Amino acid sequence: MVGMVGLWGAVQVELLEDTRAQVVRLDTGQACTVERAALPSRVREGDVVVDGRLEPGQTEARRQDVARLRARLAVPLQPGLEL
Repeated sequence: MVGMVGLWGAVQVELLEDTRAQVVRLDTGQACTVERAALPSRVREGDVVVDGRLEPGQTEARRQDVARLRARLAVPLQPGLEL
């Protein structure tokens, strides 16, 4: 199973469970389940894995993209209103 993640190229880890993980292929957006042992031992949810290796630079770039998108889509509240 280790080679399978490597053959897929870049994936983002969406959900970690005890023995399995859900990952999303970055090139197609397809989600699938893999054995957790197929991922690097230090992997966390949200991390990008390329050819079986953690890619901290790509992980941070994706986090920044999401933060920019959330900020752009945020709806300002009028003073005195709370959610």
